[in-house]
Amino acid sequence: MARFAILAFGAASYACAMAVILYSICFVGGFAPRSVDAGGPAASSALEAVLINLVLLGVFAVQHSVMARREFKAVWTRIVPQSIERSTYVLAAAASLALLFWQWRPIAGSVWSVGDPWSTVLLAVFWIGWGIAFLSTFLISHFDLFGLAQVWAAWRGAARPEPAFRAPLFYKVVRHPIYVGFLLAFWATPTMTFGHALFAAAATGYILIGAWLEERDLVALFGQTYLDYRARVSMLIPRPPKRG
Repeated sequence: MARFAILAFGAASYACAMAVILYSICFVGGFAPRSVDAGGPAASSALEAVLINLVLLGVFAVQHSVMARREFKAVWTRIVPQSIERSTYVLAAAASLALLFWQWRPIAGSVWSVGDPWSTVLLAVFWIGWGIAFLSTFLISHFDLFGLAQVWAAWRGAARPEPAFRAPLFYKVVRHPIYVGFLLAFWATPTMTFGHALFAAAATGYILIGAWLEERDLVALFGQTYLDYRARVSMLIPRPPKRG
């Protein structure tokens, strides 16, 4: 019975995460009634909107960073089974993002607004960014990242293999192509409202901090192998890898 519960929890967490990710595309792109630019609760002032939005972004950033750290996992897995640790993280991330989408306060006014052909170019970059981010999860291990591989192993009663370092395709030119995809998607918009700019700027700051924290964990996990990789390949700006 426990195996069924673990598998069901992992599948439900994955489904929630995929639904939130799909909605996030609509939220950032302005394709939903409630998006970064429209809908949502009204704020009494621009300052109130900024403060509330920063709190919402902070909730996601803290959850997403703290629960991903090795130190937190060591404590957390004394409470929840190891097999659902990742699924719990994924579900919590989906919940914090859903809260952000639900309570986000749009802020009127625009930083820039362009027409064709630049609007078409920016929309193309927007979709390319999401494509890079999503494809990059499959290049390493999509189902590991979202917890399905762990619950499936628990269902089968199989031991999980030790993580192996790989750097396929996009990872040969940047160390964090998922983040690069997000940055392209967040900033590429024909109309950059003040609310959208706040979202993109805060997300960029979080990505820089998150990448630094993630690299600490990767060095601890892979040691010299990752240090050599870091010396050859840039973090976020694509460029030919250094020899060595």
